[in-house]
Amino acid sequence: MQLLKTLIATTALVGAATFASAQANPAVIFDLGGKFDKSFNEMSYTGAERFKEETGIEYREFELQSDAQREQALRRFAQAGNNPVVVAGFSNATAMATVAPDFPDTDFVIIDMVVDAPNVRSVIFAEHEGSYLVGVLAAMASESGTVSFVGGMDIPLIRKFQCGYTQGAKAANPDITVLATMTGTDGSAWNNPVKGGELTMSQIQNGSDVVFAAAGGTGRGVLQAAADAGIYAIGVDANQNYMQPGTMLTSMLKRVDVAVFNAFNDVNNDEFTAGIQVMGLAEDGVGWALDEFNEGLITDEMKAAVEEARAKIISGEIVVADYMADNSCPVE
Repeated sequence: MQLLKTLIATTALVGAATFASAQANPAVIFDLGGKFDKSFNEMSYTGAERFKEETGIEYREFELQSDAQREQALRRFAQAGNNPVVVAGFSNATAMATVAPDFPDTDFVIIDMVVDAPNVRSVIFAEHEGSYLVGVLAAMASESGTVSFVGGMDIPLIRKFQCGYTQGAKAANPDITVLATMTGTDGSAWNNPVKGGELTMSQIQNGSDVVFAAAGGTGRGVLQAAADAGIYAIGVDANQNYMQPGTMLTSMLKRVDVAVFNAFNDVNNDEFTAGIQVMGLAEDGVGWALDEFNEGLITDEMKAAVEEARAKIISGEIVVADYMADNSCPVE
């Protein structure tokens, strides 16, 4: 049965690549967790759709179902002439480093990891800066003095979110308690909303009244559990405020959509550049969401505090420690 599933997936990928060969259109590969995860992958999709709407140019896409498909997907799209080929997710680094040198005339983009090659753009985000801001809001909104964090796969990137969040919360309230739990250690951690809900309930039982989810599709369970218990939740990547109106304090925005749109557009305009691009607060690459779904939850004091923190981070007056710099966090 597993062999049959693999053959079907492979056939579908070959078919997509063959169809793509008719045009040198851009392509995007979505990571595990699904295109419509309402988070990281869906932001990639949003950026690709924006490009299609603004230019009228179609793009090709593929949703990974297993780690084994990473190199194959990149190679097939490059062979088909798609340009650029954009892949979202750090786990694609090895495949990108293997495939990119074989197609020097193809522009590649990887999001959330650095691959050193002359035809690869590596887009990384200052997630710790955006997470700091929502940490400030969490601490100011908490009545119990305890807030929490549910991460997806236990990797340095997600620890980066956690560390930034903790720093912001501690800056707003040095006595705050921050609970943190990771969902798992493999790719399934990105798409396990049931476990996300269970972890959230455990944190609520330990006093948390604000929870921040950075867990891909698993976050849906976190947000639902928070709504069921009547505590605040904080979404991630996309603006998830609409998902549970009334209990969504905010969302930490990570503009993956902008990274995908820019990549497609730059190649289309013959302006593509390789190398490392960092998107932080100063570049509007990260931020926090305020809209009709949460405006009643954010007081003027909270808004002023978070905007002051944002300005000081951009100016350098506040330096948010980056967990990925040395795999450590100055606060717990």
